[in-house]
Amino acid sequence: MPLPDSFLPWLTQYGGFALFALLALGIFGLPIPDETIMVLAGYLIFKGQLNGYGTIFACLIGSLCGITLSYLLGRVAASYIARKIGHWIGITEERLARVRHWFERIGKWTLAFGYFVPGVRHFTGYVAGATQLDYKFFALYAYSGAVIWVATFLSLGYFFGEKAEQFIQKLDTDVLVGLLIIIAVVWILAYLKRKWRRVN
Repeated sequence: MPLPDSFLPWLTQYGGFALFALLALGIFGLPIPDETIMVLAGYLIFKGQLNGYGTIFACLIGSLCGITLSYLLGRVAASYIARKIGHWIGITEERLARVRHWFERIGKWTLAFGYFVPGVRHFTGYVAGATQLDYKFFALYAYSGAVIWVATFLSLGYFFGEKAEQFIQKLDTDVLVGLLIIIAVVWILAYLKRKWRRVN
């Protein structure tokens, strides 16, 4: 992960434009340390070097554009692949429909909380689009998650200041392990609930 200081000239010189571009590209899949950038941006707000409202707006719009572009690309590409070469690689409309059913019941929560897991947030938009998840459900969970994600890391930078860099160095591992545990527990509970309903 690049050091936060390497992004300092970008943020101080281009401000919201740099934040918008970096977060949009990071969500779309480029190897950009989104959390690091937002923590640094929050710290710069605290120092008075970035405008608070403009920074929040740029981060939100960048995140929303990135995941929406992923969703649209997944929606178009998956249908094309299923029609053209799906029978060769095992991707059929029926299988996509089953995955879509699962995504509508449980998987859509990954749109909201997948932002906090490095690597996961890069794929949730594609999967939601590939399964033809209705846009209103996609927007509800993905955009709500973006608000929580942006608010969390900007706040860390703003309130913790210089200590934020030490926090971000531990972030990937700690958050990943914690969220994987939460996801596993939710999945197990959903499975047990479904099995109990079948029995009764």
